[in-house]
Amino acid sequence: MFDQRFKIQTAFDDQGENFDDFEQAIPLMSEEEEKKLTESEVPDNLPILPLKNTVLFPGVVVPITVGRDRSLALVKEAYESDKTIGVVTQKDESVEDPEPSDMYKYGTVAQILKLIKMPDGSKSVVIQGRSVIEIEEFTQKDPFFRADVKSVHQEMDISGVELDASMRSIKETASKIVNLSPNIPSEASIAINNISSPAFLLNFISSNLQVSIADKQGILEIKKFSERLEKVMEYLNKELQVLNLSEEIRSKVKTDIDDQQRDFYLRQQMKAIQEALGEDSEQQDIEKLKKRLANKKGLSDDAKETVEKELQRLEMTPNSSPNYGIIHSYIEWILDLPWGEFSDDKLDLKRARKILDEDHYGLEKVKKRIVEYLAVLKLKKDMKAPILCFYGPPGVGKTSLGKSIARALNREFERFSLGGIHDEAEIRGHRRTYIGALPGRILRSMKKAGKGNPVMMLDEIDKVGSDFRGDPTSALLEVLDPEQNDSFMDNYLELEYDLSKVMFIATANSLDTIPAPLRDRMEIINISGYTQEEKIEIAKKYLIPKQIEENGLSKKQFKISNKAIEKIIDEYTRESGVRGLERQIGAVCRNVAAQIASGDIEKMSVGVNDIQDILGKRKFFSDVAERTTVPGVATGLAWTPYGGDILFIEASVSRGSGKLHITGQLGDVMKESAMLAISYLRARYEELNIPEEAFKYWDLHIHVPQGAVPKDGPSAGVALLSAVASIFTQRKVKGTLAMTGEITLRGLVLPVGGIKEKVLAAKRAGIEKVFLPKKNEKDVAEIEEDVIGNLKVEYLERMEPILDLILEKEAVTDPNEFFKVPESHKNQVAGSNSKNDSTKEVTVID
Repeated sequence: MFDQRFKIQTAFDDQGENFDDFEQAIPLMSEEEEKKLTESEVPDNLPILPLKNTVLFPGVVVPITVGRDRSLALVKEAYESDKTIGVVTQKDESVEDPEPSDMYKYGTVAQILKLIKMPDGSKSVVIQGRSVIEIEEFTQKDPFFRADVKSVHQEMDISGVELDASMRSIKETASKIVNLSPNIPSEASIAINNISSPAFLLNFISSNLQVSIADKQGILEIKKFSERLEKVMEYLNKELQVLNLSEEIRSKVKTDIDDQQRDFYLRQQMKAIQEALGEDSEQQDIEKLKKRLANKKGLSDDAKETVEKELQRLEMTPNSSPNYGIIHSYIEWILDLPWGEFSDDKLDLKRARKILDEDHYGLEKVKKRIVEYLAVLKLKKDMKAPILCFYGPPGVGKTSLGKSIARALNREFERFSLGGIHDEAEIRGHRRTYIGALPGRILRSMKKAGKGNPVMMLDEIDKVGSDFRGDPTSALLEVLDPEQNDSFMDNYLELEYDLSKVMFIATANSLDTIPAPLRDRMEIINISGYTQEEKIEIAKKYLIPKQIEENGLSKKQFKISNKAIEKIIDEYTRESGVRGLERQIGAVCRNVAAQIASGDIEKMSVGVNDIQDILGKRKFFSDVAERTTVPGVATGLAWTPYGGDILFIEASVSRGSGKLHITGQLGDVMKESAMLAISYLRARYEELNIPEEAFKYWDLHIHVPQGAVPKDGPSAGVALLSAVASIFTQRKVKGTLAMTGEITLRGLVLPVGGIKEKVLAAKRAGIEKVFLPKKNEKDVAEIEEDVIGNLKVEYLERMEPILDLILEKEAVTDPNEFFKVPESHKNQVAGSNSKNDSTKEVTVID
């Protein structure tokens, strides 16, 4: 920006010398006057006045203070003579007594206009530049410098329109700088626009540029007008950019300060209003947190220290800052958690057993385990809670059992589902650096419970997923480990929290999808499906009263017979649990409610004959008898995550070359069981009265219905053997039998799993007798006698007696006649085998 030499008048007003107006301080030369001044004769020898921090340009008036003895002598003599001096700038302004080598070679001839004596003995002079000179040689040093000089003429190399355009451009730029600069009076812009001489205009602007002395000296030494003009415009544009940026920053800062002042003013007003109304202010809010901290018992030392530090940060943070809310929420989360706050356990074993019996029918193993836990807790007083996992098909009461356990223990109950969770942060929480961060579900449930020892149910733990966001099951390893969950670390809290008093209960339909390390940390309690008798009792005690209430009925208005309930179970549901049964009972209740609401009836007792009218035709049939009326069909027993089921194995033969076809979307293990059965029968075909032609000239096709459902496992081995033996011996399988077990080439029957579910499925399907592996006898012993009822159970150790026990004694057709083939077919098969150069017996698995 321009410097402050525009204020010459003010400087001289202080000395009592007044100019009439601003033009006297800054003489505005015409082009003729400037030409006359610069082209006036210059003496060959001049006294030289060194200047420390000023470069004098021709035509420009500047005030200078003279204080050095040598300079005072020069000014005194010159003022008394022709008042003409040479002015040269020092290269280094810090030199007090300069030598000729310390001064630039080029300077300016100056005319002394005024001389003023100052009170301290120094003198101030006002000088005006005339023309540029070049020092040829110094001729005198004392009492002041004198030198031989020669005049340097400036070359005017542009004219006409180009000159006018250049002058207009430089005036506009200079005016913009004057308007933007706060230190330059606005009159300077008027003065610049009134200058008509191009040379004086350039000298005047050059003199007032805010650049270094060396840069100004460089401008003075340029001889061509166009080059000097280009250099001055470069400096002006640079200065204009700086001023524009400064103005932008200044404007922005001013706006920010204004906004802050406005916010502060409004907040102070709000604070005063809140105090007048008795509402909480910012400080009162912090005081409330401090009071909560002081009254919070059980807080760990680390947590207390953390809260105190965060409170100090909160006091120093403006409530308009985003960090204020983050810190405030963090402190509240710590104070909201139950630290050392526990509910009192009611360790009355009889009361606990009574509550469990009231809420759930059966489930003796689970109830026994809960009572054992209470007994140990009563004796030991302090123990780590177990991690239980209720495993079984849907609808058997796994989730509702958790509420009963909490009621029996007199504890708070919290439940959340893990089904479909993929993000590890759902368990461990998010770090506070993220926007909207929260603790994980574990600590959120602890806050909701308000006690440090709730019963917490982790529902559907077998349906947890994993992806790029992490593996939630890995995060659960720490939560569900009694040896380390006393120091659980949440990412949001970043403090150790004790979960060892929490009783975790997980539920699962399948154990296969639960990682082995996680499964190892839990005590697996298998909850099997219900028998028909159990379902009837559950319906009478729980389902029917619940549906009567939900559908707006009363016990007097609705009654249902046991036979009707049995019909619903047999013909309208096929499940291990009771969810479908509850839905069907609800449908019956809604039908009765609709008739009562319309005024057709006042009450109704639903009998067995009313069920079809209400629910429609039966949905499920027991087709065991129909399926086994022909040879080649056997009934197996299967386990699924939803309980047990029966599985039909169908076998048929057709003329061919001894190939095997398997369909029904079977897994590799099940295919291998089929090949084992064929190998066993082929090795003993004479004992079993099977013609040898059956294996050579007939193709065997094994199919398992419900082909869209994948099936696999070794437990169908006995049923596959029975079906294949039935088709080859043409003896039917007894229709009231079902079987399960794995077979081997040595003729052994190996044990399988899911025995209780398979037994229940057999009973639901109307099976009278089941064949199980001998080593599964211990599993049958664990099944309640009333569950087995009149179902007969026989055990197998080897495969030899199977056929006599399972197949009918009489064959439907003589196998020798059934498998008899003409010689032409034998020759065709033999020729085909010879041509293909392959074995006679080819096995194909589809």
